[in-house]
Formats: sequence, structure tokens, C-alpha cells
Amino acid sequence: MQKSVMSQVQTGRLYAKQWPMRKELAPLFIEFKVIKATDLAITVMPILAMLTLFFQINYLGPDFLPQAIASALFFISLPLQGLLWLGKRAQTPLEPAMQRWYNDLYTKMLANGYQTQLNEKKPRYLELANLLKDMFDKMDKAFTKEQF
Repeated sequence: MQKSVMSQVQTGRLYAKQWPMRKELAPLFIEFKVIKATDLAITVMPILAMLTLFFQINYLGPDFLPQAIASALFFISLPLQGLLWLGKRAQTPLEPAMQRWYNDLYTKMLANGYQTQLNEKKPRYLELANLLKDMFDKMDKAFTKEQF
């Protein structure tokens, strides 16, 4: 089943909000870098697109309007590319080794008082993000330090 582009962008935003931005996870998952880069692109690229458009039209003249628009659209598309990647990654099922780690982590959290029930037989990265977020938010620091 193919999702629409807007639906995938919304899923990417949700995934970026759910993913715990912790330094312990940075070496293990690419999400840390992609989310940081996408957040930076969301703030910087619209400004850069407007400056590119302004300077190209101002200094090169209206004959270069198509090139200026193309450059501006490229800069505007960069944050969308990051959100699309995050949306696709959120819906990707975990690999077998990652799924075992996910189940082991869930079992350890249950042994330490975690209350939520697993509802997925084949968890995706979005469920991993939710579990990791709960681990950092609800479990004590000794538990999280033991895991990483």
C-alpha cells in the first residue's frame, strides 16, 4: 500500500518528534543526524531560497528568473526530502537483529515496572522510537545507563 506524499511527510514529522534525541543513541542510529539536519534545513532553507531568488534576480536581471526559481525550489525541497526519508523509515519494519534487541529491551523494561503492552508482532522503527522515548522518560537513570 503506497502512502501519499503528504501522509509520509506527516509521519516523518511525528517520527521526528517521537525519536528521543539522546547522545547515547547517536552512534547506533542515523535518525539523530537526519533529524538534526532536517530541523536545521526547516529553519535555514526558506531564508536561503529567498536570498538566492533575490540576489539572482537583482544582480543577473529578470532574464535569469527561471534559474532563480529552480534554485529556490531546490533549497525549499531539502527539508521535505528529510521528512520523506523519516516518514519512510518510521514505517520500515525492524530487521531481525534489531527486533530481538527491541524485544529484549521491552522484556527488561517490563521486569523493572514498565506498564505498556506490545501490540505489534512485527515492530517498525516508529514503535522502536516510542519504546526508547518511554525508556528515557519513564525508567530511572540507572536502567538507561545499564542499557547503553
